[in-house]
Order: sequence, then C-alpha cells, then structure tokens
Amino acid sequence: MATTTSRSSAGKRGGLRVADYTKDENRKQPSGKNGGGKWLEYISLATVPLVLVLGNSMLVPILPDMERKLRISGFQASLVITLFSVAAGVVIPLAGYLSDRFSRKAIILPSLAVYGIAGIFAGLGAVWNSYWLLIVSRAFQGIGAAGTSPIAMALVGDKYKDGTESEALGLIEASNGAGKVISPILGSLFALIVWYAPFFAFPIFCAASFAAVMFWIKEPKSDDKPPTVKQYVADIVTLFKEKGRWLVSTFICGALGLFILFGVLFRLSNVLEGAPYRIDGVAKGGVLAIPLLGLVVTAYVTGRVIKKNGPLMRRLMVIGLAMMCVSLAAAALLYRNMYFLIGFATLSGIGTGLLLPCLNTLIAGAVDRSHRGMIMSLYSALRFFGVAFGPPIFGWLSGKSDALLYGVVSGLSLAAFFVVLLFVHPPKKAGSAS
Repeated sequence: MATTTSRSSAGKRGGLRVADYTKDENRKQPSGKNGGGKWLEYISLATVPLVLVLGNSMLVPILPDMERKLRISGFQASLVITLFSVAAGVVIPLAGYLSDRFSRKAIILPSLAVYGIAGIFAGLGAVWNSYWLLIVSRAFQGIGAAGTSPIAMALVGDKYKDGTESEALGLIEASNGAGKVISPILGSLFALIVWYAPFFAFPIFCAASFAAVMFWIKEPKSDDKPPTVKQYVADIVTLFKEKGRWLVSTFICGALGLFILFGVLFRLSNVLEGAPYRIDGVAKGGVLAIPLLGLVVTAYVTGRVIKKNGPLMRRLMVIGLAMMCVSLAAAALLYRNMYFLIGFATLSGIGTGLLLPCLNTLIAGAVDRSHRGMIMSLYSALRFFGVAFGPPIFGWLSGKSDALLYGVVSGLSLAAFFVVLLFVHPPKKAGSAS
C-alpha cells in the first residue's frame, strides 16, 4: 500500500485529504466516553447491519409458502429477494454521496424508516394476495437498505480513532454474521404464527434500530464545506489514481470472501435437505449456524486485536485467505462426508472472519470524512453483489461436480491470497484520515 499522502486539494475547504498512514492524526475518540457508553454506541451501530440482514434472509424460509398462497411461480418468488438486492446495489453509491454531502444520520435514519414502512406494505401485499404491491414494496425496501449498513461503517470511520474503529468495525462484521445465523431461524419461528408474519415482525426491528441510532449515537460535526459535485467527482478519481491498486484489491477480496462464504452455506443447505440427511427448518438453521458462528467470533476478536497494527492486519488477511484455500481444497476431496464438509465450511468461515475486519479498517481509513461514505458504499455494493451471486453460481457449479465447485473456489481464494501479498502493504501504523 502506498504511503505517500496527497494534499494537493487539502487546502480547499471540502477538498480531498487521502489518509496518511505514516502519521498519527491524533484524533481521539470524541467525548471520552466511559466503557459503558462506548459499548452502548457500538451496539446501536451494530443494529443497523443486523436489520439489513434480517430484511432479506428472514424471508427465505417462507418463499415456498408464498408461492402456494399467492399462486406465483418460483421465479416470481425469487424476485422478492433479487429485486431487493438489485435496488440496494444500484442506490448504495448515491446514498454514500448524500451521506458525504449532508451527514451519516441524515441518511441512516430516513433509510431505516423507509425500510420499515415498506416492510409493512409488503406484508399488506401478502395479506391481500397482491403480488405487485409486495414486489414494489420490496424494491422500496432495497432502496432503504442502501442507506443503512454501508453508511454505518462510514460513521464508524468518522467517530472512532486510535484503533477503536477496528473494534467497532469488527463488531459490525460480527453483527452481520450473527444476523445470517438467526434470520432463517426467526423467519421459521414467525411463520409458525402465520406465513406472512415475518413481513410485519421486521418493521419492529427497524423501529428499535432507528431509536437506538437517534438517541444513542452522537455524530461528530464537520467544519468542512461540502465540495461541489464536480470537485467531489474529481477527488474520487484522484483517490483511485493514487491508491486504486490496493483499494480495488481490497474491494475484490471483500466481495470474494462473502461470495465464497454464502455460496458454501447455500451448497451446505442443499446437502442437508437432500438424501440421506433430510434436515430442514430450524434444525437446518442450527447446523448452518456453526460456520457462521466461527465467522462471528473470529471477526469480533480480530476487530479487538488489530487496532492500528498494519503488519498484523496483513498477516491475518494472508492467514485467513490461506485457511479458506486449504479448507476448500480439502472439501473438494471429502465433500461426501457431511461432518467433514461442516468442519471445512467452519474453517473457511473463520478465515473470512480474519479477513473482513482488516479490510473494513483499511478501507474506512483510506480517505477523509468528506469522501468516506462513497468509498464505503462502493465497497459495500461489491460485497452485496458477492452475496447475491454466490448461491446461483455455486448452484450451477454443483450441478456439474462438487469437486469442481470446491476446487474453483479454492483457486479463487489462492488468487486473492496472492493479490494481498502483492498489492496490500499497510505500514506499521495504519491510522485513519480525519
């Protein structure tokens, strides 16, 4: 990673200030909160990625019921998930720009409100057997989702310094993984009441997150005047010219990590449902929670220990990708044994837990507050698409051969391993821009 700092436009109010990883900006965590207050803030921020996950994954268990009750095809049911993801992926960069121009909470809070209210209308579409109301509401939910987790990650970069940002980002990554663990189980449990109950349960989670962010998160103020659109675009172009090689490398590694993680979980889910295991429902959710639990615990611990230690981040990223490569290569040989497959999926999940908090911390510190929302949003959009495309591509490859499937993704992990070795070189003190 290049350590040269560009200050060419720093003298202009709102101009680009690329992070100087060789100098400590000496910005302390604001207000000197005690431990209890800090953790209250951490938990409030962690609710944002949690509701993002719940809004999609909690619906997966009710898709078969939706097909029957609304008399729609499997393709139409899949659009309930796909349209949400596409709408979010398209709008995320705009949400990032708006958060840079105004404030993080000015985007997060309305986004949570849109996300929750659209969920109520989606539920009404299910009650009234109106597929079109349901699908349009899901698109609006995707638009709301765009302003949630990516902007919360940018807010962490604004708010916490001196290594505490890695702790907060690790907790956010753990919350994201925990959401993946509990959302299918929650969806199945709510569906025991009535099949469309998850639609109406979700806005309650949104309201809780909205209240937590509104009352417990104090956003640091910026005295910089927002740049013009022309200057803003020029700044982003300058950033990628100067740091594009390592920045794009980290973007790709983050997206690849989630592509592999959720692709493996999708394949494991199909194996559990099929003969001879026939494990489904809450029991299947419990088994799938094992690899995700490995990710959650590892991501949290990694976030706590890396602080500003650039060489440690690089070592952990390399180790994580090596674990993913080796465990997936072993799965290509021993995939017929369910216990081995769960074990290898868990090792791969642990590797992902080592990788992602390091990437999050480096990317959050790549640029100053005036442009951080866009950078985190572009990164999050790629992660979003990695999650979205993992299951269908894994499904296609598994139709040819499971050995081929795990061999291909092991090779992708190996490629990412060399990308980090060649292009990502954090200095000893990997701090954050102002």
